[in-house]
Amino acid sequence: MLAGYRRIAGIDEVGRGPLAGPVVAAAVILDPENIPEGIDDSKALTALRRQELYEEILGCADVAVAYSSTATVDRINIRSAALLAMARALRSLPQPADAVLVDGRDKVPNIDLPCEALIGGDASSLSIAAASIVAKVSRDRMMAHCDGAFAGYELGSHKGYATPAHRAALTRLGPCRLHRTSFAPIAALLASK
Repeated sequence: MLAGYRRIAGIDEVGRGPLAGPVVAAAVILDPENIPEGIDDSKALTALRRQELYEEILGCADVAVAYSSTATVDRINIRSAALLAMARALRSLPQPADAVLVDGRDKVPNIDLPCEALIGGDASSLSIAAASIVAKVSRDRMMAHCDGAFAGYELGSHKGYATPAHRAALTRLGPCRLHRTSFAPIAALLASK
């Protein structure tokens, strides 16, 4: 795994599956001398522990967060939008990385650095796990903020995922501008109206 590089950025994204909201990516370069204890894949942590680690990571690592909007997802597709958000996060780091580890199958496009894709990287790389935490907390906060602006959808509770409550709200209210019209359930709902 990218031996010999000092500033290795871990990159992960969150939000490929929801019906609403942006896809969010984070890039994190950990300080090997100051790694918070308990970093793990964000899905393996409680919401409270993610919040705590998020604050710790921001306090001791180089971190950048970027997103691709719903409109971007609909225009270029979710995979391309996720990769775009990853590249934006990498370019936004306060100090540049020497190399990149990314969670998943796809290397980050349009970067001029050594890059390695790791399937299950959020479980095997601390820097990717840290990025998964930062991306998840950042997106959850975005969706909670949107809850007030888009009343009735309960975005703060389900974060845009296709829960029964979200589907019921969609049936009752129809989609709002945060909904991904390129996703089959939203497209079908729009076609039926």
